[in-house]
Amino acid sequence: MSAITITKPPAPAGTRQTSAAVSAGPVPASPVPASPVPALQTAVSRRRWLTLAVLCLSLLITVVDATIVNVALPTLAHDLRAGTAGLQWITDAYTLTFAALLLLAGALADRFGRHRALAAGLAVFAVGSLSAALTRTPAELIAARAVMGTGAAFIMPATLSILSSVFTVPAERAKAIGIWSAVSGLGVAIGPVAGGVLLAHFGWDSIFLVNLPLVALALAAGHWLVPASRAPQARRPDPAGALLSVAAFTTLTWALIAAPASGWLSAATLARMGGAAVLLTAFAAVEIRSDHPMLPVSLFRNPRLTGAAVSLLALFFALSGAVFLTTQIYQLVLGYSPLAAGLRALPPALTLAVTATAGAHLAKRTGARLPVTGGLLLVTAGLAFFATATAGVGYPHYVLAMIMISGGIGLAMSAATTLTMEQLPPALAGVGSAVNDATRNLGSVLGVAVVGSITASVAAGRLAVLGSAGHPHAFASAFIAGSDYGVLAAAGLTAITAGIALAALRKPKSPAAS
Repeated sequence: MSAITITKPPAPAGTRQTSAAVSAGPVPASPVPASPVPALQTAVSRRRWLTLAVLCLSLLITVVDATIVNVALPTLAHDLRAGTAGLQWITDAYTLTFAALLLLAGALADRFGRHRALAAGLAVFAVGSLSAALTRTPAELIAARAVMGTGAAFIMPATLSILSSVFTVPAERAKAIGIWSAVSGLGVAIGPVAGGVLLAHFGWDSIFLVNLPLVALALAAGHWLVPASRAPQARRPDPAGALLSVAAFTTLTWALIAAPASGWLSAATLARMGGAAVLLTAFAAVEIRSDHPMLPVSLFRNPRLTGAAVSLLALFFALSGAVFLTTQIYQLVLGYSPLAAGLRALPPALTLAVTATAGAHLAKRTGARLPVTGGLLLVTAGLAFFATATAGVGYPHYVLAMIMISGGIGLAMSAATTLTMEQLPPALAGVGSAVNDATRNLGSVLGVAVVGSITASVAAGRLAVLGSAGHPHAFASAFIAGSDYGVLAAAGLTAITAGIALAALRKPKSPAAS
């Protein structure tokens, strides 16, 4: 990315000097106060929408790759002779490393430059993609996916923190975050469609090779269009906090991923959950006592920041759980091919994209409380409607439910993300973006694990009863019954979170209160 930096010219005598996040090199001292907007900063401002396009492309690469591999799992099982455990880790290795490194990546971006973190993340992602395409064993592919997750952990928070530094006008920043949120939502649907198209015409390695030209385009355009950005003052390293954050989020994500197979109350799951709790507690204790914490835990005393984070977790819990179920219902119950199922997921994805920009606009006019609370209630209604399904309903029922869910998520997601970034000082934009992304990722992992477990448990019980009775559509009836219970659990969470958002996201009575 561009190494250009912008610093303010020396301040007149007797004034306190400050440093800006973007600068164009030294400016000769002058007794006449310089213009508040240097020429190069004006140029950066003029091309800010092109900068946003580069950031959105970088974001899209990471989001699409989280879902594109799912449609290739049957092919990978055949060609690489991968068993069930191997296939699970081919998908989960990406999620695990991504979640584990987010906070550390955000902190490093603040210290050494967010533009450098973005470029390094893209380069690592490209190396992982090429390695994945060349693998010939499940173990090799799992390792390559872990490398890709490492790159993604640096890319995603960097895009949001750079966006916040480039768009300094609050109204424009809200609009830009709305677009950023829309792209992240579109990526969920684009992955299965792109994977289906590629597998229909090429081999499974094409789902990884397609990343290479996209990364090359993002790197080349970013060199010219992404300005330098870092914390105004470099913070001292926090190695203890960094190590504990990686260990804690690795253990927690691993526990959630493995829980459905091991059993939620099994000794192994309880041990992993206990280990994660101990590590998270140790991380919080170290950060509280440190005079240079990687993540100041005191930030979460702000109810608006905490309310936004909890809302994002619930939103992505609902989205991931609902997408997980509809993907299987479309293929296993309604009989669509992977490509046809992916195409049928596009209307909700487009709805999310439209409502994400609308949510940002509404938040600008009314504050975040209305779109976040209203969005969560709409998600709850969509999940409740989803749960009325029977084995006899078809695609129209599910697409309407998913449009309601996606519309609510779009309204709330962009508003909650904007609010999160508004509550953080510029020096913590990178780690703040990582907190935002970690919350989303944790919600996604929880959604698949919890909703999937409830669905599987109920479906297994129903299948045993219906199968013994010779029911002609036993599997479809059992799976639909299980999915109804799964989405009802998600609806309960989003309903409770709507109440939390209503209470926590009130506008402060004064700037001092904020």
